[in-house]
Amino acid sequence: MTFGGTRRRSSKRPRGADRFDDGRDGPDGPPQPEADPESVARAIVLRKLTMAPKTRAQLADDLRSRDVPDDVAERVLDRFGEVGLVDDEAFANAWVRSRHVGKGLARRALTHELRHRGVEDDTVAAAVDAISPDDERAAATELVARRLPATRGLARDARMRRLAGMLARKGYSSGLAMAVIRDALAAESHTGT
Repeated sequence: MTFGGTRRRSSKRPRGADRFDDGRDGPDGPPQPEADPESVARAIVLRKLTMAPKTRAQLADDLRSRDVPDDVAERVLDRFGEVGLVDDEAFANAWVRSRHVGKGLARRALTHELRHRGVEDDTVAAAVDAISPDDERAAATELVARRLPATRGLARDARMRRLAGMLARKGYSSGLAMAVIRDALAAESHTGT
């Protein structure tokens, strides 16, 4: 492009020029022989934590998939844990708050998600216990209230099946789901909407 008769060079950098260098040839290339395994492990963990919070097990899996020796991975993860950058308890608590409030997930679904991410059972239980049965019922009631208008015009049984299916996918027990759905349908019929 020319401005005032002079040609300006593009300021674009080559693709990948600003990528974080973790001691590899490319995104999936082999480790370079002169790369220090501990430096490579630190770089991988930092990059992963920059993208999103991760559990210790997720980071260990990432390091294992990059052929970082287990003893090096342990040392690096221990150090990140000491400085508070890898904390499964904090991860689990934040995950539960976020997914329960944001997605309306029940305790059962949250337990499954945290276990899938490698969080230990006692840490999962402590995080999930922060949700009381009243909190869970309130979340289910809110989910049904939001979805109920979209089911108008369907037969009562079809409405109940759709709403129960939605709650089941979010981890709610069938007993709680049916109670909440019946209450919502009864309240709807009393208000005449």
